[in-house]
Amino acid sequence: MQSPRRKFNTSVPVTLAAVVLLALSMATAASPEAAPDFTLKSASGSNLKLSEFRGEVVLVNFWASWCGPCRQEMPLLNELHEQYRDLGFTVLGVNVEEDARKARELLEEAPVSFPVLFDSDSVVSREYDVVAMPSTVLVDRNGKLRYLHKGYKPGLEAVYQQQIRDLLRE
Repeated sequence: MQSPRRKFNTSVPVTLAAVVLLALSMATAASPEAAPDFTLKSASGSNLKLSEFRGEVVLVNFWASWCGPCRQEMPLLNELHEQYRDLGFTVLGVNVEEDARKARELLEEAPVSFPVLFDSDSVVSREYDVVAMPSTVLVDRNGKLRYLHKGYKPGLEAVYQQQIRDLLRE
């Protein structure tokens, strides 16, 4: 006996990005937890506190100068920051290296307009369970963790963009 064949509608292309976006949207917790608050020294010398950004959507990106995907992602994050900052969005780049000199050198070569913070003791990185470079979290206007991304592959910025738009609409 032959098994019945299923017919699939092939007129609608399913892209990898669509599948990833669907999976990520399904992974969002029904009741997200509060993002751990932190205060870190910024590249400009001032201290910045995550809770000071309450009311905005915040993308926190943990990175290191030795990380190739981090270097690839930085200008893309800067574009997102520039595109959405007037709508209540900001990027906070958190460098995780013990010695910030390499990070500062990278920022001189490829400056960004978003604040860069230094977590040289890895206190904040541990609070956020950072195990991959880069790691990115999106925090909603109420200070709740909404999305977590471990690592970076080209094209992920489209997923970030959709998640940012969704959070800005809330």
